[in-house]
Amino acid sequence: MDRIDAMKVFVAALDEGSLAGAGRRLGRSPAAVSRAIAFLEHHVGAELLHRTTRTIKLSEAGERYAVACRRVLIDVEEADMSVAGERTAPRGTLTISAPPISGEEILRPIIDAYLDAFPAVSVNLILLDRHANLVEEGIDIALRVAQLPDSSMVAVRVGGDVKRVIVASPRYLAKHPHILEPADLSKHSIVTTTHFGHDAWVFPPPAGSTIARSIQFKPRLVVNSVRAALASAVDGHGVTRLYTYHVAERVQDGSLKILLRNAEPAAMPVHLVTPHGRMSVPKVRAFVDFAVPRLRAEFARLSAQADALG
Repeated sequence: MDRIDAMKVFVAALDEGSLAGAGRRLGRSPAAVSRAIAFLEHHVGAELLHRTTRTIKLSEAGERYAVACRRVLIDVEEADMSVAGERTAPRGTLTISAPPISGEEILRPIIDAYLDAFPAVSVNLILLDRHANLVEEGIDIALRVAQLPDSSMVAVRVGGDVKRVIVASPRYLAKHPHILEPADLSKHSIVTTTHFGHDAWVFPPPAGSTIARSIQFKPRLVVNSVRAALASAVDGHGVTRLYTYHVAERVQDGSLKILLRNAEPAAMPVHLVTPHGRMSVPKVRAFVDFAVPRLRAEFARLSAQADALG
């Protein structure tokens, strides 16, 4: 049996969450999928998957081997594409990750247009409230709203004016003490998301200081969904921190008020990032070339919208 092909089956099983799912994705019988996994386990001399009737779970050896398999398969694809060069039209499945609202409202329409322009490509859009490990999780491109650490990733900046703001509803503010400085937040009900810090928010240094202010709190509600935090704040259950494009509509219709404008952190840059070497793959290069100008235009519009909130 071909080891590269068996690796593809192994990775497909992980992505689909079951051997049956891998079979459906690859058009193979359950027996063929099982043989491929068994072949790999025999080759490495260790059990890679713990199997039940419905699910699979990686063994400790399987976790290490899965990372290696994804890297090998990426290298193989890049080698094929580099030989084909510019003559190869974009094709295959492109896997993209993004934060949920950014992915749904900003990136998804661009992906739809990209798919119209490149009919031989399909896209797997994964919406995550965390930064995925692109290589280990088999992701081609990610949209990141954050300061990027130094890494081997290739990053293309698409925006730089995404602000984080503190908001609460007029109904909530009418019943609670005034919020005039960050320290006042300790007297309030905090609704926070895991992405924005669930027990502290950091603010710029006050005038005359170089030390950032970290405001500790015990949140009343922690959620892993921006939409849930937004809804709770609109309903008057507390104060939350979100990006301006999350709250713009609610600020404009009066459902929320922005607080502490004089203590906002610096705006966050926005990048498309991809593992080193992936830009040589036509489907990746085509998406970056297609999406970057559209993302820049959209984040420029959102920046202007944020400035208009006052």
